[in-house]
Amino acid sequence: MLIGVMLATVLEILDTSIVNVALPNMMGNLGATVDEISWVVTSYIIANVIVIPMTSWLAGRFGRRRYFVTSIAIFTVASFLCGFASSLPELVIFRVIQGLGGGALLSLAQSIMMETFPPSRQGTGQAIFGLGAALGPSLGPTLGGWITNQWSWPWIFYVNVPLGIMAGLLCWTYLREPPEASVRRTQGVDWAGIVLLVVGVGALQTVLERGNRLGWFESPFITTFAALAASSLALFIWHELTVEHPIVDLRVLRHRALAVGCVYGALVGVGLYGSVFLFPLFTQQVLHWNSWQSGLGIAPSAVMTALTMLLVGRLVWRVGPAPLFAIGVALFVPTLFMMSRWTLQSGQWDLFWPQIGRGIAMGFLFVPLSMSALRALPPSDMLQGAGLFNLFRQTGGSMGIAVLATLIDHRSVLHHAYLSESVSALAPATQQRLAALTSGFTARGMDATRALEAARHALDGSIAAQSAVLAFRDCYLVILVLFVLLSPLIPLMRRPSGIAFAPPRGEASG
Repeated sequence: MLIGVMLATVLEILDTSIVNVALPNMMGNLGATVDEISWVVTSYIIANVIVIPMTSWLAGRFGRRRYFVTSIAIFTVASFLCGFASSLPELVIFRVIQGLGGGALLSLAQSIMMETFPPSRQGTGQAIFGLGAALGPSLGPTLGGWITNQWSWPWIFYVNVPLGIMAGLLCWTYLREPPEASVRRTQGVDWAGIVLLVVGVGALQTVLERGNRLGWFESPFITTFAALAASSLALFIWHELTVEHPIVDLRVLRHRALAVGCVYGALVGVGLYGSVFLFPLFTQQVLHWNSWQSGLGIAPSAVMTALTMLLVGRLVWRVGPAPLFAIGVALFVPTLFMMSRWTLQSGQWDLFWPQIGRGIAMGFLFVPLSMSALRALPPSDMLQGAGLFNLFRQTGGSMGIAVLATLIDHRSVLHHAYLSESVSALAPATQQRLAALTSGFTARGMDATRALEAARHALDGSIAAQSAVLAFRDCYLVILVLFVLLSPLIPLMRRPSGIAFAPPRGEASG
């Protein structure tokens, strides 16, 4: 059962990022522009985020086992259809279906882990779940690049089919329905809540995914969708807090541990997805690595996250979540500072150690956070809480990526302007550099006029490259400051009462 649940979880998270490196190949094969092909990523994430908060209601209405296995089946069939798609509209439609099937897997898997493992082993259960949640974003680009280079882009979807079938069979055979006391069943269907949720979350995710590309509020499209998201979500919150049987029970946030966990979940989403987003951009655009080198560069982080989570899963019942989470923050902050010091001359070893630090920090952050947020909830609120927790983490990641993408563009332009002012044509250093470059191009056979033009172009390229380095520095420092500003909330992550953190039998004197 455990293998089936985690296999489904890893597949769902991998498909969030595995397609990114294959987008250029898709563009050529499907005849799409950059703006059009981005819907392959956006459509999946939007469908994902819409389903996550509805998971508790759907599982209560159709049964957790039936809903989980059906979601795996939908995801698997849609994966095959994505690979078989012959046009961009077909691929986007199948990606929406794939996202609707995959959206349930995260929250259901996390609640299954909480219910399957005994209280004294909850840390281990969340560590196993965290392996999939944290490794997926890191391994996606690596695996996607390798599959695309070895075969072709449809195979990034076809590989899901046998693995999805295996996961579905294992879960259908071994997964059991939870106790009746932990199932929340509702009468009727909250159609108004469903409509407001779909419109609000879908519009918000569209704004986050496409805002930077379209110029944010300079675009009427983005302005309209932002207004639609704000109004729909405001009505949704009011409706869900007043209706008797809501589609998403927001009252579960009355549990302080869950509320604090959701806030920090969004922050960890920024740190996890944001750092994964920045790394391949920096290595490929600034250092000119290929996708395979970039994937290998981030692999040490994934390995260290896996090892650290298993260790932290054993430690969390001894010391509680807050101290371990504080260690994670204390490790991640200097790691981000080291990343902000990368330059055009940075080599593999300069990037290696910060990735090790990032991997260890993520292991210390994820397990205590999940334990603190969910373990104190009553069984009937577990699945709803897991849905909201994962929603905040996913939304935090999307918002983080959107902000960081905008920051890179804007800060690159700003730094380029400042550096260009410093590189005056009358400055002796500039004249010496131009003379050296011109001499080099002349030695290659260019005439004096072409050599001078090439030298100026090369100098401008150097300024642009340095501007990009400074923009990435700013992005890493923004994440650093965010973690520092929210660190006062760490003491609120109290350990749940009762047996939740009792030592495993036979280890009390360890």
